[in-house]
Amino acid sequence: MDIELLKSNLEISLNKGQQEQFSNFIKLFDIYNAHTNLISKNDAANLFAKHIYDSLCINIFIQKYAINSNSKILDIGTGGGFPSLPIAIAFPELQIYPIDSIAKKIGFIELVQKELRLENIYPICKRVEDLENKYKSSFDIVTSRAVAPLNTLLEYSIPYLKTGGYFVAYKSKTADIEIESSQNALKILNSKLVEKISYTLPLDENYTRELIIIRKEKETPTIYPRKQGQAKKTPL
Repeated sequence: MDIELLKSNLEISLNKGQQEQFSNFIKLFDIYNAHTNLISKNDAANLFAKHIYDSLCINIFIQKYAINSNSKILDIGTGGGFPSLPIAIAFPELQIYPIDSIAKKIGFIELVQKELRLENIYPICKRVEDLENKYKSSFDIVTSRAVAPLNTLLEYSIPYLKTGGYFVAYKSKTADIEIESSQNALKILNSKLVEKISYTLPLDENYTRELIIIRKEKETPTIYPRKQGQAKKTPL
């Protein structure tokens, strides 16, 4: 865990308590991942650079857009807790709602929540299409990383944003292609591409990533997201 990289590159300063939380998170992750496939073994060897550092690159967006420190974030398809867990540790005032339909992955998040005493994280085990209506238009930010193509993700995410809220999609070299394929979805869901933010992971090879920033312009039609996997089967 390279604390200095986070400070110099991402302007994230961690106190001793947070540094200890990250250290314990990595230990818990290694133990859990050995018997439950949260990420591949190859990726586990680069846990900090490919997953923790990548997750925390959201701070580039947070600072640029002057996001309130107590904002409410829904993390769709959180998997092993990325970006939700690193964000929850580094930004304890943010309220993080990680959602995933796979119980063993939410089980890991609940374990980390308990062991690290994270009071700002609220795991949900279900498909995002099955979230109760009370969650619609209730989040300041929605995030998603390595889950689905952008046109599908838009239907999953935009309905749960407040008007004026932001969807932050973590993407790589397919970003431009996915944006081009998402024009219809953006229009139907009353949302707008704001910008792409490029950044590089601290790896030996050139590993460029993108944050795709999308703003919800006005309320989404109430039929979205569609149920029973329709967003994946027939994207907008």
